[in-house]
Amino acid sequence: MPLRGKLFRIMRQITLNRKARHNYDVLESFEAGIALKGSEVKSLRAGKVNIQDGFIRIEDGEAILYNVHISDFEKASYFKEDPYRPRKLLLHKRQIQKLWGLSSKKGFTIIPLKMYFNDRNWAKVEVGLCKGRKIYDKRKKIKERETKREAERALRRFKR
Repeated sequence: MPLRGKLFRIMRQITLNRKARHNYDVLESFEAGIALKGSEVKSLRAGKVNIQDGFIRIEDGEAILYNVHISDFEKASYFKEDPYRPRKLLLHKRQIQKLWGLSSKKGFTIIPLKMYFNDRNWAKVEVGLCKGRKIYDKRKKIKERETKREAERALRRFKR
């Protein structure tokens, strides 16, 4: 019997911003739709996208995604778009207001965390409200992760 409803969601991940959780503390995340043009969707399905340098600005009550590279689709004829063009994000008004209010404080930024196709096959972006980490915070996080890993190894050896 197949699972249905909101408990079981099929999600096909396109790309992940791996450095985001290393360079930033993610305070809150939102799911946003993305306004794309024809051949860009086919490029997303092929996985030809880079969100590493991407960021989001709130302008005129709209969330705009900048610096995300979606490659040209090879078989597209004359509908080729600029790979780095700004793209509108589809968020609710209250979400945009919340993001704008929090990101206007010093040290906060909004970045894309991952891109995926949801269960209805629509392209979505997970947007995170983040605060930048200092170098010593990054080192502390790495040290915590390594000590946790060593403790797990020791536990496994002890259980044998």
